[in-house]
Amino acid sequence: MPTRAPHICGCGKRVPSGGRCPCQQQRDAERKARFDKVRPNSSQRGYTGAWEKASKAFLKRRPVCAMCGKTLDLETPRAAVVDHIRAHKGDRDLFWDKTNWQRLCRPCHSSRKQRLERRNSQKDQQ
Repeated sequence: MPTRAPHICGCGKRVPSGGRCPCQQQRDAERKARFDKVRPNSSQRGYTGAWEKASKAFLKRRPVCAMCGKTLDLETPRAAVVDHIRAHKGDRDLFWDKTNWQRLCRPCHSSRKQRLERRNSQKDQQ
């Protein structure tokens, strides 16, 4: 399969195909650091001991990933995730609404779901 040609970054540096320029990586790191300063920690977002207990019980009753259909290994730490179908964005009622929960394996939650959320976020901004 052919590969894309390298491109020139706005700073003038040559960037290999599929790569990112160091200046782009630096801007990304700065942007993430700014976001992390204002983002509440996990406890403030509602992920407390009560959430941990409720999510473990939810996963035991439904041990299959909603995206890929694989059976989740509940014995392995962090092998399964309870995900909010619609982002709760601080809404406590939506956060605890079990009809808004789905079980996902770690790969689906960390890649497919995040990609879908980014895509939907970009559509909302347009």
